[in-house]
Amino acid sequence: MTSDTLIEITRPDDPRIAEFRDIRERDLTGRENRFIAEGTVVLRLLAGAHAAQGDFVAEKVLLLRNRVSGLSDIIDAFPADVPVYVATSEVLDGIVGFHLHRGVLALGRRRSEIELGAFLDRLPQQALVLAGCGISNHDNMGSMFRNAAAFGADAVLLDETCCDPLYRKALRVSVGSILTLPYCRQSSDLDLLAAMADRGFAIWSLSPHGEVDIRDVPACERMALVVGTEGEGLPQSILSAFGSVRIPQAPGLDSLNVATASGIALFEMAARIKRI
Repeated sequence: MTSDTLIEITRPDDPRIAEFRDIRERDLTGRENRFIAEGTVVLRLLAGAHAAQGDFVAEKVLLLRNRVSGLSDIIDAFPADVPVYVATSEVLDGIVGFHLHRGVLALGRRRSEIELGAFLDRLPQQALVLAGCGISNHDNMGSMFRNAAAFGADAVLLDETCCDPLYRKALRVSVGSILTLPYCRQSSDLDLLAAMADRGFAIWSLSPHGEVDIRDVPACERMALVVGTEGEGLPQSILSAFGSVRIPQAPGLDSLNVATASGIALFEMAARIKRI
């Protein structure tokens, strides 16, 4: 990286960085598979995904000028056709619409999403999957991906009612795991789970009133943990159709946060198939 490869932005209304403008009010997720990546860790993972010609590519980068020297190795990992823009703190804050203390942004794009059946057929014979139904909180979404990556899951499956994992906050909370862990978001909850059942997955739905203690779940080559919406949890149609598990806890509390619960349950399942 040399100084002449950096492109100076001096006005917040410069059309070259229009996608970064007012990102808090105008998040790009859901618009032609584009998204905003924020922070050093996420930028590094996006660079790695781009270099590996994976599911994600970077279209442009926007940095606070005084952050450039400390990010040279990441910037150098992007191909030369990915423009890197730099701006002062005052100009950058004017672009994004608030004080961006991290000073690190990129515009990324997901290449495409394959059909559910084809996605499942790509999974290994021994597989651990986290499935979410109706997850609407972006913090929980990001934490679920981080948990799945930490405990060696092979993929995350989401039904069509879940929020988009590429929302800026979800991506940040996941510490970039959304860019490294294969995922698919489509179909209704029952269709999603039926497709996994057809491919030999032992499906366990997580509920405070589950029939089986999570510590007693038997090992299986293909295991799927299913978690539900933050408030009501999984519908009875799922709980009655598939095996249900619970995490024992002290009396007096209704349930654990879905992100916390998914981490505990994934830890137990990962241990069954010796992922950790």
